[in-house]
Amino acid sequence: MTGTLDTAALNLLFHEARSRNGWVEETLAEKTWRDLYDLVKVCPTSLNISPARFVFVTSAAGKARLLPHILPFNQAKTQSAPCSVIIGTDMAFYEKLPELFPAKPDAKNMFTSDLPGAEVAGFRNGSMQGGYLLLAARALGLDVGPMSGFLHDGIDAEFFAGTQIKSNFIVNLGHGLDQSFPRLPRLSFEDACQVL
Repeated sequence: MTGTLDTAALNLLFHEARSRNGWVEETLAEKTWRDLYDLVKVCPTSLNISPARFVFVTSAAGKARLLPHILPFNQAKTQSAPCSVIIGTDMAFYEKLPELFPAKPDAKNMFTSDLPGAEVAGFRNGSMQGGYLLLAARALGLDVGPMSGFLHDGIDAEFFAGTQIKSNFIVNLGHGLDQSFPRLPRLSFEDACQVL
């Protein structure tokens, strides 16, 4: 595959994209979240382990379950967002490996024989899938508001009880309201990078 995105696409994904705190009041169709996942699921992961699990919270009943576990400074924006997606990591992701990586039938053993390593692999690859969700949402014309200000134990008990899924972070999704404050500074190439 060759080529590059044009300036308009790069602006949509990066240069003009902002994390949003205010949201247009709207209801988005379930197809929105299905289309979003169809992009996210092609994210590369080690051995195709695909450990991320997603809960799209869109209903009033879902928000009522979610909000008690959101820290106070994040509650208003989470309440008003059309969707709050909980991104979790299935710590037993390796159970799906016979389906996801059939070329290596014993791939599961690599992780069951090293559970601490499996946890690291799950968290790393699930986080990568979460990053893809941000870009995929922007590519579909949605705004994003990622956040980590919530009570992990509460979210896990409320949404992932009886599973080995652990919450990673939450992203509010929808169409954001304009924000007037400027983008915060970023590190320069010299401060953040090396070329060896």
